[in-house]
Order: sequence, then structure tokens, then C-alpha cells
Amino acid sequence: MIPYNQLISAKMPILASACLLGINCRYDGGNCFLEEITKLVRYGVVIPMCPEQLAGLPTPRIPCGIVGGSGSDVLKGSARVLAMNGQDHTAKFLKAAEEVMHLVRLYNIRAAILKQRSPSCGFGQIYRADKIVRGNGVIAAQLLQMNLSLYAID
Repeated sequence: MIPYNQLISAKMPILASACLLGINCRYDGGNCFLEEITKLVRYGVVIPMCPEQLAGLPTPRIPCGIVGGSGSDVLKGSARVLAMNGQDHTAKFLKAAEEVMHLVRLYNIRAAILKQRSPSCGFGQIYRADKIVRGNGVIAAQLLQMNLSLYAID
């Protein structure tokens, strides 16, 4: 459960997966709009981000998955992010992690609302070889290393 009122009253800036705000940035060119998050936007506490777009990947794009581990393994260099056509996007996902770290530091962000199952934003669940498995995406893993509070949206 996301503590919307607590986040609003704290007036602390938070990151949110841009697709949850209705921005068409998902791999399929769509979004996952969630009305409740617009409350946070109205109070000026949300900074939308799409890690894949920050890294320069196009929208729409071929879906990606983490191979050989989870997001923290990608950050350590022991796993990769591959598109379904086999193209290696690991470097782009690592670039996205750097860009998101910059946003966190610039705005002193302490929390994020992330779209579950994504190879970047996934918190608690990610896709691996067309299966949902426990784990975190690359950006979620980076934000956890930075001690942010994370909230997952299915």
C-alpha cells in the first residue's frame, strides 16, 4: 500500500515510473496510467522518469529481460540485459542507472513508485525468459543501494 497522504504531507520529492502517469513510454508504446498517482502530481511531489528513455532506447522497443540474475547482478557485472532479439542492452541500462542516480542526488529524492515486473523499474518481481520471477530490475536495485523507500505497482 502506498502512503499517498504521508508522501503529500511530507512534500518530499519522489520518483515515479513515467508509464504510471500516463506517459506512453513502455516497450509497447503504451502506458499503465494509475489515477492515484496524479494526486501526488497535483501536489508537486512527483518526478516522472522512464529509465529506458533516459538511456536512449526508443519507444516502442523490443522487450528486454535480465539474463543470469537480477538487477543487482547487472550492476555488479555478472548478469546482462538482453532484448528478445538477443541484442545486448546492458550498457544502456547501466547508463539509465547513472541518470537516475543523478536525479536522486539533484532533487534529494528518498522514495520511488515503480512499475512491477520491468527489467529496469521492477521491484519485487521481474520478467525473466517470459516468466515472472522474484527479483528487482536494474533501477530498483540501484535505488535500494541508495537506501530509497520503494513502492511497487502491479
